Amino acid sequence: MSHREDEMRRLGAAVTRRLLQLYPRPRLELEYSGPLELLVALILAAQCTDERVNDVTRRLFRKYRSARDYATADPAELERDIHPTGFYRRKARTLIACCQALVDRHGGEVPRTLEDLTALPGVGRKTANLILACTFGRQAIAVDTHVKRVSRRLGLARSEDPDRIEEELRGVIPRNRWRDFTLALILHGRRVCTARHPRCGDCGLRELCRWEGKQSGD
Repeated sequence: MSHREDEMRRLGAAVTRRLLQLYPRPRLELEYSGPLELLVALILAAQCTDERVNDVTRRLFRKYRSARDYATADPAELERDIHPTGFYRRKARTLIACCQALVDRHGGEVPRTLEDLTALPGVGRKTANLILACTFGRQAIAVDTHVKRVSRRLGLARSEDPDRIEEELRGVIPRNRWRDFTLALILHGRRVCTARHPRCGDCGLRELCRWEGKQSGD
C-alpha cells in the first residue's frame, strides 16, 4: 500500500467515525416499507424533494400494492396519481416498464443483486445500491448528488463520474460502514454541506475537510 493510499484510508476512517457520531442512526428520508416501495419512491424522487414524494406515496402505496398493479396500471391514471412529483409522464412510463420487468423476470419480486437490479428499466447503480443497502441489509455505497459533492469537498474522491466516485469510496471507507456512511453523508449534504451556501461554521467535519472553498466560520 502506498503512502497516499494509507493516508486516504485513515481519512476515510476518520470521516466515517465523525459522521456516525453526528448521525448515529442514519436513514433515508423517503418513506417505504419494503424493496418495491423504495424502488418506486426512488424513481419518483428524480428532480423532486423527498417530502413531496412522501406526500404522493402515502396514497400511492395504498392503491398499488404489487409490481403487477403498476405493470397493469392505466398510464393516464398513474400519471395523475404521481403528477405532483414532476416529469410524471416519463416517470409513469418508467414505473410501468420497470414493474413489468419485475413480473416477467422475477415473479414480481425485487431482485437482490446489483446486476439484476441495474438491468431493470430506469434503475442505475445509485438506486440499486440504495435498495441493496436499505432493504436487503447489504453493505453498499450509493453516489447521489450529495455524496458526490461532499466526498469531493472532503478530499475522499477526485472523479466527477459517479461510478468512479463509488469505486474511490469503496477503497477508503471501512467496508462494514458503507451503508451508514452513505446515508449519513446524504443527510450531511442536505443539512450542512449544501451546494450553494454550505454551513462550514456549523460543520462537524470541518477539521477533516480539504475543500479549498471552505469558509472560515468566524
